[in-house]
Amino acid sequence: MSGLNQDGVNVKFTEVYAKGPTVVFFYPKANTPGCTKQACSLRDAFADLTKQGVQVLGVSFDKPEAQKKFRDDFTLPYDLIADPEGRIVDGFGVKRMERGEVTLAARQAFLVKEGKIVWRDAQASTDKQAEDILRVLKEVK
Repeated sequence: MSGLNQDGVNVKFTEVYAKGPTVVFFYPKANTPGCTKQACSLRDAFADLTKQGVQVLGVSFDKPEAQKKFRDDFTLPYDLIADPEGRIVDGFGVKRMERGEVTLAARQAFLVKEGKIVWRDAQASTDKQAEDILRVLKEVK
């Protein structure tokens, strides 16, 4: 599984997973209020996450240009992956939501450890996403 990040660079998930536990979070649309809270929650806890060796990847149907604007606007320190065809969304079994002509990913988060999903948050929080993940990290060590 792979996708282009905000800079148009292909990111292979297996290579990220090889570096350590990885949070993969899905959000409906870049630069929207709930998605911004979720992304900023992880940004604000990024130092705590990286101290534990955790990588972070955000994924949505947005194109790389929208991901770059989102990342730059909120100084997000991790890659945002563009998934316009929904291959990554489908690979994780994330529900698709239709809003008129637009397809969005449901807000969900996963913790992947040693290439396997060890935690899934099907009702991912917006402003408490990092808090939930930090709690789970203590449980799955």
